[in-house]
Amino acid sequence: MRLMCAIVLVAGMALPAKAQNEQGWSFSGSFNGSSNSDGAVMKAEPMLGYTVNRHFETYAGLPFYFVNRSSTSTTTTTTTATNGFSNGIGNAFLGFRLNVDNDTLNYSSTLELTAPTGDKSRGFSTGRATADWTNRFSHKFDSFTPFGSFGIANTISDTAFFVRPFTSLGLVGHFEGGGSYDISRYFRVSGSAYAVRAAGDQTIISKVLRKGSTSTGSSSGSSSGHGKDRVFETQSESVVPADIANDHGVSTWASVSPRSDVDFHVGYSRSMHYDFNTVFFGVGFRVGK
Repeated sequence: MRLMCAIVLVAGMALPAKAQNEQGWSFSGSFNGSSNSDGAVMKAEPMLGYTVNRHFETYAGLPFYFVNRSSTSTTTTTTTATNGFSNGIGNAFLGFRLNVDNDTLNYSSTLELTAPTGDKSRGFSTGRATADWTNRFSHKFDSFTPFGSFGIANTISDTAFFVRPFTSLGLVGHFEGGGSYDISRYFRVSGSAYAVRAAGDQTIISKVLRKGSTSTGSSSGSSSGHGKDRVFETQSESVVPADIANDHGVSTWASVSPRSDVDFHVGYSRSMHYDFNTVFFGVGFRVGK
């Protein structure tokens, strides 16, 4: 953590500064969880950020995962039992974000890099460094804000809400489009559709199966339909063709923000490709610039 803080400090000092009162440090954090037929995967993510000016910021953090494997699956293992609870750190990350906001369009571009600090045997890392470049657009029409994003990465990243039951390594493009409606000053509802398109072979590492483990059955009925592509339920690590990693689906959620720097949310995500239903929840906060 000290090393990450030093990296953020050096990066911030090396960039040109504008209005002094726009600069400053911030500390933020979130706790998100996703629950489905495989169990619950939760993530606590503290993050230190530095705002250079109104258009540019950099940040760094280290996630902590907590996994509670469903007890309804029958598993076999060569090294350790898979049912029950496991936890550990994930990949340390460093990000850079460019923001351009005006009356016509709000735009942000984020480059996030990770180091392989997580435990690969538990699915918290691929054992390789990753990079994700995401571009996001939005525009506010009174109470309604449509948004869209696209990006390219060498991993299928968690979303801002959804903690995936696996980690991946391989070239992918990801897309999302949706909207958010402000019902009141403190409450909003949102929805979006997403797609992940992979290229080339993909390595899928399960968060719900330990290394050396295989599953002989699942309460989700993954043996038929698109569920057969849920290799993260049957193998701790798999190398699969691109069409297995391709995904598309929809999400909807509600958010409550009693203050501008605090947010609570709960929602539902449906993966069409994996025939997979997930309920997610979380809380986030930010202190500083």
